[in-house]
Amino acid sequence: MFPGLLLTPVVLGLTVAAAHFSGREAAAFWFGAAAAVYLVFGLMLTLTVNVPMNEALAARAVPDDVAAARDIWRDYSPRWQVWNQARALASGIALALAALGVARL
Repeated sequence: MFPGLLLTPVVLGLTVAAAHFSGREAAAFWFGAAAAVYLVFGLMLTLTVNVPMNEALAARAVPDDVAAARDIWRDYSPRWQVWNQARALASGIALALAALGVARL
């Protein structure tokens, strides 16, 4: 998880620098856009929304009653899925922007 989640903006940033210093400004722009989208809407969303939600769920005692467990899941799952889908969409957009950067190389 660490490389894919936390190193993606680092690798994209290094790619921006490499493209910029090799005179490929259009590619650098697209890689930079990919890095920004992923950093803000992928990584930061994960760290500020999904991880705290996961930790809060993990801290809850698992009820013996199946109905009570179902209620906990019903309260948790829809909100988490919305944010998870937002992260997935942002990651897809970042990938498309990086592909534009590759195309400009």
